[in-house]
Amino acid sequence: MSRKILAGLAACAIAAPSSAEAQPATEDWQMIDTLTATVANALGRTATPIDRRIKLARCPEQASITAIDAHTLAVRCAPLGWRLRVPMTGPVDAVPAAASYARPAQSAPVIRRGDNVRVTIDTQSYSISYAAIAAEDGRVGETITLKGEDNRSKLSATVTGPGRAVLQD
Repeated sequence: MSRKILAGLAACAIAAPSSAEAQPATEDWQMIDTLTATVANALGRTATPIDRRIKLARCPEQASITAIDAHTLAVRCAPLGWRLRVPMTGPVDAVPAAASYARPAQSAPVIRRGDNVRVTIDTQSYSISYAAIAAEDGRVGETITLKGEDNRSKLSATVTGPGRAVLQD
C-alpha cells in the first residue's frame, strides 16, 4: 500500500469513534424516568413513565427536571432546546416521607419582614399566585400578615417554605 492510503486510513481510524465509545443517537428514557420518579417522590407524587416511542436527540449534558405545577414536571435539554411535560399522579397535598425528619420542632424563620413572598390560592378548579411583601417574620406552618404591592391591602397566609405562602379558604 502506498503511504497516502495508509495515512488516510489512519486518519479515518482516529476520527471515527469505536462503537463502545459512541453515544446513542436518541435519549436514554430509562435514566430520565428514574430522575423524574425521584423528583415526583420528593413532592409526594408519582411520575408517569415517558413513552418510549418518543425519539429525541440525546442531551449532551444531564437534562434538568423541574416542577411546572402540582400535576406536571418539565424535562428540559437546554443545549438542544427540547422540553417534555411529564404528568404526575397521586394526592396533590401529600407530605413527602422525608419531610417529617427534615423539619425541627423550633426552626428559624424562613420568611423575614420585608421579604418578597409568592402567595398561592389553590382550589379544585384553579390556582392563582401573586406577589406580596411580608409584614412580619414567619416559620413554616405559621400564619403571617402580608401586604399587597399597593401597601394598603393586607391579608393573612400560611408559610409553606422560603418566600412561599398559601392563602387558606
